[in-house]
Amino acid sequence: MMICREWLRLAAAVMLCSNIGFSQEDGGKANIGRVSVSVYYATDGDPKVAGAKTVTVTQEIEKRLRGEERLRFKNYRMLGNDVQPLLRSYESWAQPLKPSDEVLVRFEASSAPTPRAAGLDLELWLSRKKILKTNSRLEGNRPLFILGPEWRGGRLIIGVALAPKKNPGS
Repeated sequence: MMICREWLRLAAAVMLCSNIGFSQEDGGKANIGRVSVSVYYATDGDPKVAGAKTVTVTQEIEKRLRGEERLRFKNYRMLGNDVQPLLRSYESWAQPLKPSDEVLVRFEASSAPTPRAAGLDLELWLSRKKILKTNSRLEGNRPLFILGPEWRGGRLIIGVALAPKKNPGS
């Protein structure tokens, strides 16, 4: 009788421990922010060669781009944008020119983010080849601009920025 009770206690403890392991969520998948990746076309020539689906950039973005000598062109157009969650311990991928996978950005948190800044490990992939790997600190609404390859008589510029939360207060 004593052995049976001990066996039942052991079985209950094993079941409790195994149930706890299955019921816990993976904290590494917690959404701790959002990252926006944009691809811009910059040219000193006619911006119409980028295609009809491009969008004129905001005055704020244009001012920031013109403020950097290597990014200074006469015309800018946005080709695409993707916003993806920033996960606590996992990588995320942005694909700003959907459905094309010619430009991909892989990112993951390298430090605990604050409401206004985040440290990220970033990789830029062009044509399925990693061409850049860097650790960056993104702050507020200040994108990190990366001068990309030549394209249609101009250059591609990839912008990576923290994106606002979907719902204020969330």
